[in-house]
Parts: sequence; C-alpha cells; structure tokens
Amino acid sequence: MNKKILFLVCGIVALGCQKNNPEEQLKHLTGYWEIDKVEVSKDSTINYKVNPTVDYIEFDGKNGFRKKLNPRFDGTYITNDDREEVLAKIEDDSLRLYYKTPYDSWKETVINAEEDKFSIINRDDKIYYYKKFTPLLADENEEEN
Repeated sequence: MNKKILFLVCGIVALGCQKNNPEEQLKHLTGYWEIDKVEVSKDSTINYKVNPTVDYIEFDGKNGFRKKLNPRFDGTYITNDDREEVLAKIEDDSLRLYYKTPYDSWKETVINAEEDKFSIINRDDKIYYYKKFTPLLADENEEEN
C-alpha cells in the first residue's frame, strides 16, 4: 500500500514539474495573445472583456520580439514598426524574459505557460494572465469551409 501512495505522489510531482519546465514554457510563447486579466494586488484584479490590442510574440531559440497589433474585423491587423526585443533566460529554475527598447529595459518572469494561456509577473509585482487570441471571424470562416 505504501508503495502505491509513493508512486502516486511521485507521479503528481512529475506532472507538476512538466507544467513549469522553463524549456517547455518557452515553446508555448510564440503566437497571438490577449490579456485576460491583471492581478494588480492580492485584493484587486482587472478583467478584460475586449482588448483593443493583441500581443504577437515570436521566439527563435532564446531571442525573440513582441509587437502590439490592432485586430480588425476582417481578420487582418494594423501595426507599426515598433517592437520590443526579448531575450529568454532560464534562471533559478524559472523562465525570465528580458525586454529592451530604445527607451527602456525590464524583466518579467513566466509563472506558467501552456498552449492556450500563460501568466507572467512584472517588475511592479503585477501578474498578467494571457489567453490565446482568436479573431472574431475565425469561427465564421471555419463554418463556411
């Protein structure tokens, strides 16, 4: 009986470690993301029902960038040439994202990253929860095919 309990505990720990594996987390970050909510403090959360901008994040190895995009109803995006360079580093068993623009530089720590959502904590201790962005017309276009 004790061996079964030990095996169960080891399995749960192994699954938990996989979810927060920094190498695996990095693989999930490339894509279009929108903010779902921001935990400003333990007692204050801002929920986002509609986002005027979408973040596009792309990594090639440890180097990447983030751009702000404005989605349009026809499925295209309005953007400009501004982008934030991002360097991903694994430090203290966590995935850290180092951003750099001509005006500032900062660090964020990935708390969790999965295929359809991720969360980060920034230098102001605010936790941002992102979800995969789905264009408004995506469902209609899929139904037509």
